[in-house]
Amino acid sequence: MPAIKDVAQRAGVSVATVSRVLNDHPAVRTDTRDKVLAAVADLGYRPNAVARSLRTHQTRALGLVISDVLNPFFTELARSVEDAARDRGYSVVIGNADERPDLQDHHVRTLVDRRIDGLLVSPTDGGSPLMLDAARTGTPMVFVDRWIEGEGLDEVPVVRTDGGAAVRDLVAHLHALGHRRLAIIAGPAATTTGRERVDAFRSALREFGLALPADHIGQGDFQADSGRRVTARFLDLPHPPEAIFAADNLMALGAMDEIRSRGLRVPDDVALAAFDDIPWFVHTDPPITAIAQPTGDLGHAAVGALIDRIEGRPAASVTLSARLVPRRSCGEPEGSTP
Repeated sequence: MPAIKDVAQRAGVSVATVSRVLNDHPAVRTDTRDKVLAAVADLGYRPNAVARSLRTHQTRALGLVISDVLNPFFTELARSVEDAARDRGYSVVIGNADERPDLQDHHVRTLVDRRIDGLLVSPTDGGSPLMLDAARTGTPMVFVDRWIEGEGLDEVPVVRTDGGAAVRDLVAHLHALGHRRLAIIAGPAATTTGRERVDAFRSALREFGLALPADHIGQGDFQADSGRRVTARFLDLPHPPEAIFAADNLMALGAMDEIRSRGLRVPDDVALAAFDDIPWFVHTDPPITAIAQPTGDLGHAAVGALIDRIEGRPAASVTLSARLVPRRSCGEPEGSTP
């Protein structure tokens, strides 16, 4: 395997000059750079990434810890992060926390030990001492989708979606369709997204003069089984809800399974809507009304903020907007929606 000294000899320059070219140093003449790159191509030379990281104190690798890789939202988010990072010359190492704080800590520890240049995290809960220590001791970090608060975390940018307006649009949509008894399958109260979506739903109901009784709030965990379990409880009530809003896509699918298992139909017997649109919602019967996040934009904005932090530039938090995508699972007229 050719070494850097072989490239230097072929190009007729010093090893130091080859190193400057490979590290994109601006103080290299164009003709010298061309000679070095030609020698690299001729010899098939590949720089030693480990050695380079020791010299430059950079690995050109980002860590991404996501809450659940089986959740289509996070799968799409991971892909957009990888695409954005690759465009900027970085690779991505992904850890799946599976909504478990202990696995989250394992991945944070492993990624920091591997000397990643920066860390993107969508926390599974209110945070952990390990993650807080990583942020406070100088690891460049950005929270994406979810975030945690605490002393020493004020400088950590948050890249997220504000779904409040879209949830209000959904409640207005349900109200216009004649639904008055509404219920929500909430996400974990320990997560910022879990709390925000319940608060937005309650506020929108209040605006339209609708109540949200305690038995119309069900605690889920962003997994399909919890959506099915909470829906079963809703349907067993003396006066079941006319419409169910699931605070994520997997819980919505669990809800639909429970509704169908009882021989009931969506939307004839109960309407169903979801937060976090996914591509196959258009293929369910009926297609599911959902709130869509700009997932690709989230990933690109998060990578941009993290690289700004890595390279010593100011990095601001970014808040994007979700939007309502009406289909036919809430009783919309046939052919009137996408």
